[in-house]
Amino acid sequence: MNRFVRIYLIPGAIMQSVMIGGGYGTGREVIEFFTHFGIWGGMLSMGVATVCIAVVFSLSLEISRVFKVYDYRNFFKVLLGRAWFLYEILVVILFMLVIAVIGAAAGTIVSDEFGLPSYFGIVIMLVAVVTINFFGRLFLTRVFAFWSVILYIVFSAYLISVFVHFPLEISEAFSTSTIEPGWFVSGLHYSFYNVTAIPIILYAVRGIESRKEAFGAGIIGALIAVVPALMLHISFAADYPEVLSTSLPVYHIFNGLNMEVLKLLYLLVLFGTFVETGAGNIQGFLERLDNWRQENSKAKLSRMVHSLIAIFAVGLAGGLSSLGIVSLIAEGYGTIAWGFMIVYVIPLLTIGVYKIVKANNQDSI
Repeated sequence: MNRFVRIYLIPGAIMQSVMIGGGYGTGREVIEFFTHFGIWGGMLSMGVATVCIAVVFSLSLEISRVFKVYDYRNFFKVLLGRAWFLYEILVVILFMLVIAVIGAAAGTIVSDEFGLPSYFGIVIMLVAVVTINFFGRLFLTRVFAFWSVILYIVFSAYLISVFVHFPLEISEAFSTSTIEPGWFVSGLHYSFYNVTAIPIILYAVRGIESRKEAFGAGIIGALIAVVPALMLHISFAADYPEVLSTSLPVYHIFNGLNMEVLKLLYLLVLFGTFVETGAGNIQGFLERLDNWRQENSKAKLSRMVHSLIAIFAVGLAGGLSSLGIVSLIAEGYGTIAWGFMIVYVIPLLTIGVYKIVKANNQDSI
């Protein structure tokens, strides 16, 4: 059972943790890429995104297994050769954007719910992210697995409550909603920048030993990562289309439920997802630095240096959070997605598949 969890569930749980913060955890990302196209259009778009993520996740895990690469720098050396640095340029930009999004969301919640200055949210997130990264990969992996379980419990309670309180509104939204054009491209768009988390979390897939395990973990991981988005999308039918214009859609629906205890649990889980996303991205960057140093016969960076890098990254991105959640997600995520399609998705489906087949043919000789 422990091996099953480690091979098939942990990669998806960590992938979800990196994906879910900010726009995903607040629901704004779900609005932009799914609900915006109608209730049924959003479902179709989500199906496209799930298939795309499953394909990219599976192939990436197989490349990691075959070539024994567990950080994004060495992964893209296999995929792009000398041009590997192109991914790093994009991923650093996306990393700063993601941290800015979760910083903006944390500040908004602290300000709206508790009446505190918005920077308190960023400070809380900074302390938690630095603490997790200080204790390293194993501690981070265990925290992510545990928090994913908590996340599903709270989101399930949230979805059940929405169905109990707004059954007629949800039924009407499903029966009257149209399928807006653009849902297919939006599903691809969503997947193109979210799959960028996969090379970052390769430190968690070292136990995969066969193609069956790689593809199984990839498919299950895609489902684990997308199911919370499906739950949020369905819940937004309770106040559709008014929910489309809110910056914190899940928070908006919770206010309609009038359930303070559940809302507080949600806020706790949401802050946890912010911390997971920040810590998961930073851990991927730290793994890349440590592996580079080892390749050059140098010692890994100390825990203190890891913490200082985390402080610098979160602090710098906090300055971007003043731009606001809606504009950061709609403009920032949308633009950078096409760059990742060119640098990651297309090479994976062409060069990556070719190298996997070639490696397997050599092994069989």
